[in-house]
Amino acid sequence: MSTRRISSVAHVGNIAIGGDNPIRIQSMATTDTNDTEGSVAQAKRIIDAGGELVRFTTQGTREAENMKNISARLKADGYTQPLVADVHFTAHTADVAAQYCEKVRINPGNYVDPGRTFKHLEYTDEEYAAELKKIEAKLVPFINICKEHHTAVRIGVNHGSLSDRIMSRYGDTPEGIVESCMEFLRIFRREQFDDVVISIKASNTVVMVTTVRLLVKAMDKEDMHYPLHLGVTEAGEGEDGRIKSAVGIGALLTEGIGDTIRVSLSEEPECEIPVARKLVELISECTQLRAEAEASIKDDTITLTLDAPDWETLQLKAAMAVGALLIDRKATKLVIRPISSIGPMGHISPTSFVELADAILQAARIKFTKTEYISCPGCGRTLYNLQETIAKIKAATSHLVGLKIGIMGCIVNGPGEMADADYGYVGAGRGKISLYKQKVCVEKNIPEAEAVDKLLELIANDKR
Repeated sequence: MSTRRISSVAHVGNIAIGGDNPIRIQSMATTDTNDTEGSVAQAKRIIDAGGELVRFTTQGTREAENMKNISARLKADGYTQPLVADVHFTAHTADVAAQYCEKVRINPGNYVDPGRTFKHLEYTDEEYAAELKKIEAKLVPFINICKEHHTAVRIGVNHGSLSDRIMSRYGDTPEGIVESCMEFLRIFRREQFDDVVISIKASNTVVMVTTVRLLVKAMDKEDMHYPLHLGVTEAGEGEDGRIKSAVGIGALLTEGIGDTIRVSLSEEPECEIPVARKLVELISECTQLRAEAEASIKDDTITLTLDAPDWETLQLKAAMAVGALLIDRKATKLVIRPISSIGPMGHISPTSFVELADAILQAARIKFTKTEYISCPGCGRTLYNLQETIAKIKAATSHLVGLKIGIMGCIVNGPGEMADADYGYVGAGRGKISLYKQKVCVEKNIPEAEAVDKLLELIANDKR
């Protein structure tokens, strides 16, 4: 059984993350943060489902200031769980949010650096150092506000939103993702601010797991031990979203890495909580299963024999047990069998176990047997009906085996995650959609009513 990585403790409102504390479960609201009634109601649903932290998007100072009202309403109704403000692009918004929330998430990729153009930039060492000084000039006043208000910080790096500066010097690499985080961490340590949680996320499970492992080594080398938040971003929905999350998050949990987790599903946020809770509950069993599965490898094949009280639990358990083995390419084939033909899984057809194995292999980026959808869970920035759009795109493209389609609510990660997709559908504004071929925008600001048909037309034309 794995030993949990020893981390420092970050205090977030009335809970502690890291150290010997339980692994914390969280989710993110999808409501407009200016909608106090809707935001309070959704936060209650997340908390009632077992969520221990609730995150809201705060794209501007108006949203950040309304967190005060949301917090007051929740506390008046007896809900004292910490609230987290999610900030992108405007550093000043983080300064405001820090006054009203228990934690503020900032993204190094867009906190100070300008929006991505995916252009290669040349820097001398002196010029690069000057760019870091710009970050420090913005970050230190923010840290002082957080100290004054006892506000924790999450440094949240996303593979899909690395800055041109980082990409130009390090490339699109795990090393670049890690350095994007370490640049900020060094400033926090110099300022003696310790209530910090780190996250590094990607929609690609191999990138996510590889990079988090590398970050742990980089922090250890510099004697840093901050707690880690785990998640596979834009995991999707339904079975595929759950399996992809279990492969990525589970691979790290079975290695003792992780202090708080979120399962990012393109569903109602309260649906994420039971899945995350189950992953935490399965850590010990899946760590043992991982060892047994590794011992069973023969002819490049993992043979996994297991049972569970229900099909979803078995899916999560299987994905979590073999995730790291597949990501590390200890084997590239997988066979899953129930323990016996009697019991909860006895009535499941052999075909279902084959399809589950294929889904896990696809989540580990080994073998593609169906269309891959990289879809975000949505948030207050999403200005179209994400779930309806995903359903329509899936209905029209599910036969295109191996094709990767990104479906993004907004531009925060949209263009960056298109690098891992063949085509992208990205919210560009209220009622407007932009279409991408990989990272290249091919049509801008299409009316939402026409956008799905335009995407399908784009795909069809390329297939001719």
